[in-house]
Amino acid sequence: MAVPRRLPSRTIGWAVALAATSFVLALAPTPCRAQLRSSFSAVVDSVQPKIVKIYGAGGLQRMEAYQSGFLVSADGHVVTAWTHVLDTDYVTATLDDGRKFEATLLGADPRIDVALLKIDADELPHFSLGEAADVHVGTRVLAFSNLFGVATGDEPASVLHGSVSAVTSLAARSGAYKIPYHGTVYVVDAITNNPGAAGGVLTDRQGQLVGMLGKELRHATSNVWLNYALPVPAFAPSIRGMIAGDVLPLGDAQRALPPISLTLDQLGIVLVPNILSRTPPFIDTVRAGSLAQHALLKPDDLVVFLNGRLVSSCTILLEELKYLEHDAPVSLTVMRGEELIEVMFGLTTEE
Repeated sequence: MAVPRRLPSRTIGWAVALAATSFVLALAPTPCRAQLRSSFSAVVDSVQPKIVKIYGAGGLQRMEAYQSGFLVSADGHVVTAWTHVLDTDYVTATLDDGRKFEATLLGADPRIDVALLKIDADELPHFSLGEAADVHVGTRVLAFSNLFGVATGDEPASVLHGSVSAVTSLAARSGAYKIPYHGTVYVVDAITNNPGAAGGVLTDRQGQLVGMLGKELRHATSNVWLNYALPVPAFAPSIRGMIAGDVLPLGDAQRALPPISLTLDQLGIVLVPNILSRTPPFIDTVRAGSLAQHALLKPDDLVVFLNGRLVSSCTILLEELKYLEHDAPVSLTVMRGEELIEVMFGLTTEE
């Protein structure tokens, strides 16, 4: 269930996990205690190598520069939360054994706040997206994450023990803003809403994948902080599509430049000044009488997708436009406040 905000200790993960486990063991008959303790330890040890500590952007308004992730393929695909931490050209992924890799952002789905990274490694232990555990209210679960950034090398990730307290639709906000996802989540009675936990993994007591730990959120009406996880079926299709190449890397060699490329000027869109290397593609101006105005686009709309392809910066959006014919139909998905809006432009050579 929802709980008060934060606990101060940097070792909260193991402390809470061990305390919860000790309570369970205390209730068990004496002959069973050693077996339960051994079983719990074995599950934790089997999951730890699949957890990834992620370091990237931070520092603005004292925002954390770290979060969590988990491996979903033997060759280095990492699922994590879509947050400001990934808004940089250099993201570091640290494995359980202390090895550090530069991670490449393959794609993201802002509609569900999930992203996919790739590291150059192989033969890695990982979760299978096709083998998610079926849980219900009361199911005992374990939450693995790098909350409070306690793990920077080969230190183990934090482990919290709890249970699923509700299976419900999400109605929450991050700061003053509501989030776009309103699907089903698992609300858990473990404190998973602390800094760095986003993108961590929720498993059952056997170590089988249950879901991804969500970002720090408060309930939209009660202002109580929520501890929740996104179920695997909610994000697995997007992740599988990214792995399959539905979101192609920028400048993919398989795509050829057209003779005449599409420009934002044709659409009547002016972006905010492209000052930083990863300036978000917010619309600054919509020209009067333009296609963008007819499509009801507005200043401060954030362009998220171009023809289904993630565009996380002004630079990437402008680069992606080079690969589109000047008279080709095009779709833009923008985020306006908490709402995602898709608009279509049917261009012709006369336009």
